[in-house]
Amino acid sequence: MPQPSPITPDARAGLSSWAPPRRSLFKAAGAVGAAGAIPWLTGCSAGSAKTVTFYASKPEAVPQFRQWAADFTASQKDYRILHDLSTNLSASFVRSNPPDLGLLNYNLEMARFMERGALTDLKSLPEAATIRDDIVELSKSYPQFEDRVSVLPYSAMAASVIYNKRIFEANNVEVPTTWDALIDVCETLMGKGVLPFYGTFMDTWTIAQGWWDYPVGGMVDVADFYKKMNEIGADVGPDSEVSFQKTMLEPTQKMLELLKYVNEDAAGRGYGDGNTAFANDGAAMILQGPWAFGEFEKSNPDQDLGTFPMPVTDNPDDLKVRVNIDLSLWVPEQADAAEGATAFLQYLMQPEIQDPYNAAFLGFGTTKDAPPVTDERIVGMQPYYDSGKFYMGASQFIPNNIPAANYLQSIVFGQPAEGILAQMDRDWARLAYRA
Repeated sequence: MPQPSPITPDARAGLSSWAPPRRSLFKAAGAVGAAGAIPWLTGCSAGSAKTVTFYASKPEAVPQFRQWAADFTASQKDYRILHDLSTNLSASFVRSNPPDLGLLNYNLEMARFMERGALTDLKSLPEAATIRDDIVELSKSYPQFEDRVSVLPYSAMAASVIYNKRIFEANNVEVPTTWDALIDVCETLMGKGVLPFYGTFMDTWTIAQGWWDYPVGGMVDVADFYKKMNEIGADVGPDSEVSFQKTMLEPTQKMLELLKYVNEDAAGRGYGDGNTAFANDGAAMILQGPWAFGEFEKSNPDQDLGTFPMPVTDNPDDLKVRVNIDLSLWVPEQADAAEGATAFLQYLMQPEIQDPYNAAFLGFGTTKDAPPVTDERIVGMQPYYDSGKFYMGASQFIPNNIPAANYLQSIVFGQPAEGILAQMDRDWARLAYRA
């Protein structure tokens, strides 16, 4: 029987044939056997098999997931995995023909299927018990359906300030752990002719993802804020317990304070510009996630980079990193091949597959026994991840009907923050009223 095809230690350079040492699938099966037989270990001939459609939303991982789909298909005779790349997810649910298994970014748009009871309850699977408790709580940040376990988090992506270690060392500055220390670092760098931050404000998502999410996450209990916002609904406004204009004003002002330390042309620079400039030592820091490392490497593979949580208070105990569930596994209620989908889900959640995947794509493990990250660029976030000192990006909770990223860009470009945040409250109340 074929073993899982290995994954490269460096996904950014393309997939190859390397993988770290691992137990055989037969040993893995034996370890799980006490909890129940795994259906994909029923034989190794392809034969006549039921088709299981598998939809994944990580384009850079397509080659590896396609290979694992082929390996699983070859390992037994009951199911054939069809790796689908073209599904319109919303339309497929409306037509009662969703994919049998999903492995998708866990965001507000995806979570609406969970909220409406469109996804199968997975709590009885042994794999459900392996997920870290704090990651389970993070997955509950979005509205749930009854007491179901609708998704199994597969990969977490942590993001924080990316910094150039050599620039820090050359200018005798240390990683800051308080707001005042961060400002001191910026002032010192500016005084030595070094640009502290590179801004890419032409692309609105870069403002939301880092410039706004980091200060908010460091000062606000994001999950609790949106829980209350959902409860208040149509009554959100200046006099409600929480609101954008009341709760988010101070972190937004922190964001604005940092704008004096960005490139003068930030308004006309986009994501690609920032990657090129930062790769060529054009700034000491940039607010991006690990997905940008591959872009930096294209221009300069010899950089020495690290990460640290943005300090926005003067208490180091408040330090947290932004963590979003990058991928989650789920099976629709309307799946045509639910048994096969569950079998392939269990196959993908073996440590022999899940752990190397996360290592290659700079993800953090979601299971209790997941190994720590080893890439030097992201190890700075491991202590905060280990201790559960993280938050989900505040921008990820705002429905697409509200152009939050555009609103934040308006603030960055000079519009009064109070008025824009008040408009976000009105939009929220309007949508809640309509719902």
